[in-house]
Amino acid sequence: MFERAQNNFNGEKELLAKSIHSMIRVVDEARSVSFYEKAFNLSVADRLDFDSFTLVYMSNAETEFELELTINKGRSEPYDLGDGYGHLAVSVDNLDEEHARFEREGLNPRKLVEFERDGALLARFFFVQDPDGYEIEVLQRHGRFK
Repeated sequence: MFERAQNNFNGEKELLAKSIHSMIRVVDEARSVSFYEKAFNLSVADRLDFDSFTLVYMSNAETEFELELTINKGRSEPYDLGDGYGHLAVSVDNLDEEHARFEREGLNPRKLVEFERDGALLARFFFVQDPDGYEIEVLQRHGRFK
């Protein structure tokens, strides 16, 4: 996502940082895995089990970027997301079809929104909430949102 070459002080090409995953804490592994499979066609790429927590990495063929679900064992109460959490974002080829599919799957997508700037379409999107309350923005591939 942010990978690109730049010249270092010796004039040699070097790669810059590359985004590889984002982590969220979830309470119920099966419920969260099911949601992300159904909503975004993510599948479990790896699962690492430790004494007090489990890490589940989910991805799909569209990108190398992964979603890391962290499940702290013994936790049953929801996490307090606070007022600092923003959202994850994904892009899709056909927003209308995806919105209809989310509705059929019972994922409760919010309404479609068209966002304009200076009279031109900037973005079309909708939001959906995962089982732990995280917001996910689903954007039509357009302009800067590829």
